[in-house]
Amino acid sequence: MAKTFSRKLSRSIGVTATTVGGYTVAALTQVTVIGLSVANTTASTVSVSVTLFDGTNSTYLSKDAPVPAGGSLVLMGGDQKLVMLTGDQLQVASSVATSVDAVMSILEIT
Repeated sequence: MAKTFSRKLSRSIGVTATTVGGYTVAALTQVTVIGLSVANTTASTVSVSVTLFDGTNSTYLSKDAPVPAGGSLVLMGGDQKLVMLTGDQLQVASSVATSVDAVMSILEIT
């Protein structure tokens, strides 16, 4: 089994759910998300929702969480991890157009 550390980035995320880094877990691959941060790039508070999309359904990890101007929401890191399986995506949406950036750190096992 090969193990690879990687990161996925998305900038200027707005009101439409956006797959972080356009990343979908490939076939025969398991992923552990070891870090996920969403930063507010605006001068006002925004609300951020993060979901795990399994190809059919979206499940909230965070719904309408307030992120202050210039602040960040750290959903994963330290002791908090998330396992993703084939076809899974992490998606981020904000209450304001082009208002947040997202960084996801992962460990892929193939």
